[in-house]
Amino acid sequence: MTGHSRAITSNQPGPHRDLTRRVERALQHPLRKPVADHTREAFERAEHWRDARARMPLILDAGCGVGLSTRRLASEHPGCAVIGVDRSADRLSRDHGPLPDNALLVRADLVDFWRLALAEGWQPARHYLLYPNPYPKSVHLKMRWHGHPIFPVIPALGGRFELRSNWRLYVEEFALALRQATGVEAGVEAFEPDGEPLTPFEGKYRQSGQSLWRLVTELPHRPELLPVE
Repeated sequence: MTGHSRAITSNQPGPHRDLTRRVERALQHPLRKPVADHTREAFERAEHWRDARARMPLILDAGCGVGLSTRRLASEHPGCAVIGVDRSADRLSRDHGPLPDNALLVRADLVDFWRLALAEGWQPARHYLLYPNPYPKSVHLKMRWHGHPIFPVIPALGGRFELRSNWRLYVEEFALALRQATGVEAGVEAFEPDGEPLTPFEGKYRQSGQSLWRLVTELPHRPELLPVE
């Protein structure tokens, strides 16, 4: 894995002062926008694939990019059904070798896919959110997952949730949002990946000498946390 990545810079000295209000708004005013037809169709295909593997625990790789993480998670957990979701056809078309039989890549809008998964009662055993775009400018809080109206759906799905980022503040904000939405306390820790990096980003950040941060916690399945129509 080659490449170099610049460290993140931000005009925020600490957690965003508007984070609490954004999370409260998401809890009080659930997202109601119509689900896009293409994502509904993609979800139906994923549901059909998953039904054929109903006895296998589900792993959800949210924002899987080029699908390398989905392949590696499927290899590491051969007894699980691993679904990677990304909105980019270009990223998903990159050649990283054949998919394991227990893996599926889905092109879909995560915002809609998460809502459909919650509505259909999906309960992933593991849920990964690996290196999301940090949107480090203060004005872009609403574009970070914990500042987005969809945020309550993420913990509502439950399971062992893991977030990784090269920006510590992103993970710290996410932990604060989790505590506010669910009461769950999640620690933030620096870590060094074992073996091969899960994603190309992880490999570049490590080669660039950047610190990597993660949050790992067990979340109860709570469909009542956010009603989904």
